[in-house]
Amino acid sequence: MVLSNLETLFSASSTINHANPSGIGNCLFDVAEVSVGQHFYWQLGDYQVHGQVLLTSWVVFAIIATLSTLGNSKLKVETPEGLQNLTEYITEFVRDLAKTQIGEEEYLTWVPFLGTIFLFIFVSNWSGALFPWRLIELPNGELAAPTNDINTTVALALLTSIAYFYAGLRKKGIGYFKRYVEPAAFLLPINILEDFTKPLSLSFRLFGNILADELVVGVLIALVPLVVPIPLMLLGLFTSAIQALVFATLAGAYIGESLEGH
Repeated sequence: MVLSNLETLFSASSTINHANPSGIGNCLFDVAEVSVGQHFYWQLGDYQVHGQVLLTSWVVFAIIATLSTLGNSKLKVETPEGLQNLTEYITEFVRDLAKTQIGEEEYLTWVPFLGTIFLFIFVSNWSGALFPWRLIELPNGELAAPTNDINTTVALALLTSIAYFYAGLRKKGIGYFKRYVEPAAFLLPINILEDFTKPLSLSFRLFGNILADELVVGVLIALVPLVVPIPLMLLGLFTSAIQALVFATLAGAYIGESLEGH
């Protein structure tokens, strides 16, 4: 079963709508419909969504909400214990990350955003490394970490892009766009291209690393089921945490860049 699923994982399929080939909207939908591997689809009106991504995302949300509720339901100011220690450590970690990347004046506004991004990616990545998702059979496709789907990582990258555009426009207004012609006007195409490459690099870096890790572990489990995959699974936990940190750090750096003076 694992080998057959791995074989289908390399196949790419896209549905192209030729009804209006010149329409920009249709082009965007064509790009959004590109998928890797087999998926369990849900039909919502005229649209199809990857049902397995929604299912695993809800599990991730439930884990985060449960730990947050348990850790903060009975706060102890003097001697925090148990999950409260964990939640406070994560909050301080994200706060320090935001302060480093964004600066002392603006960082508090963006702590909730960076914290949400970091926690979702971290728990999603670890769920793919620890949970035996593939043991749960679906009519088509298989369950995996939400970040194992390119649509999830692209959505997270686009949210980051919207965030740093919003940060710059809120602080500088229309003057934010002066950055495209600084320090020289001939850099305009390069500066515009940079804004397109940021979400691409964010999304494909995260997707590629998580997909590669699950593929390697899946192949080794199929070939050598005992002992050998364990060190790689532990390494996968480490790299999964690093990917969450890298994504949150770059998101903070982009927001900080849009807020700083030129």
